[in-house]
Amino acid sequence: MLASITVQQFRNILQAELSPAPAINLILGENGSGKTSLLEAIFLLAMGRSFRSRFLKALVNNQHERLTVFARSSDQTPIGLQYDLSSGLQIRLNNAPLKKLSDLALHLPVQFIPANCHQFFELGPKFRRRMVDWGVFHVEHHFNFHWQSYKKSLQQRNAAIKQRKSKIEISLWDKYLVEHGNSITQMRQRYLQRLVEYFKPLFNELCPELTATEFTLRYLQGWNKESEFAQYLADNLERDLALGYTRSGAHAADWSLRVDGADPYEMLSRGQQKLFFLALSMAQIQLLADTKQLTNSILMIDDLSSELDWQHQQTVISTLRTLPVQSFISTTNDELKSLLSSENEKLFHVKHGEISAELS
Repeated sequence: MLASITVQQFRNILQAELSPAPAINLILGENGSGKTSLLEAIFLLAMGRSFRSRFLKALVNNQHERLTVFARSSDQTPIGLQYDLSSGLQIRLNNAPLKKLSDLALHLPVQFIPANCHQFFELGPKFRRRMVDWGVFHVEHHFNFHWQSYKKSLQQRNAAIKQRKSKIEISLWDKYLVEHGNSITQMRQRYLQRLVEYFKPLFNELCPELTATEFTLRYLQGWNKESEFAQYLADNLERDLALGYTRSGAHAADWSLRVDGADPYEMLSRGQQKLFFLALSMAQIQLLADTKQLTNSILMIDDLSSELDWQHQQTVISTLRTLPVQSFISTTNDELKSLLSSENEKLFHVKHGEISAELS
């Protein structure tokens, strides 16, 4: 959780300092005022990347040469990030240069729910893998080791394929893919089984009109479930040579929660899809708290009012109060501030990149 945040020269935010509440923080302002930019700055500080742009130079205010985001977590650990157009990205954690982005992610576990989160159902397996791997990373101690080792082995095998190396040389990498790929698959499946247990009651709370719905987990491991991974790689080497890359493996996995046996994209309205995504994120927060005593999660929701009626917005706020999470919620809906209580909750106004807290 964050006790203080300073943002400088980040998009249209030239200078902002805020001390967020430990629970709910409502970010109120018109479209284009800088609400999403504030969320983006927090995300950048926690992840070392943006959720809106692949290029960090796009985040620097066009009148300046660098941006800075600085914060102190609830235990007063300083976290600082600066991106300079000339010298690049520098991140410091607890006054020391950051060596691995995974250390930053461990210190600030953040999830972001975009206004168009229904695209979670449309944009393909990559986005669904990213969501579940966020949770597995925090729950399974060795996941990051296996994932990084798998990626390196996959890169080497693909390079050998592109260079038209012999089949023997290409297959040398198979044992590493199999070792780490099987471990990743087991961790993901174990985590997803638990996640579904947490998801169901939360979705019923957020969307009580669908309490009779049956949810079933579907996991596609990335290769034929009837085959061992090692044998599948060997049997499909000719296909990989023709394609120019390794098609099958943990990097091609996908998962979904079927709604009464059907795809949620087909069964649920846009608003219900948003509640579905919210329930998944909330389930990850509660699972982490119960299994790892991890209570410093941050949840950012961009434009809560989009696709949700007033009753469901109220339900989201009340459900967040039951979770061990610090939330940042952007909205253009002035009525939402009436839902805030004075204890552990704050309202911030954003106008033309300037951020001010409303005093209670």
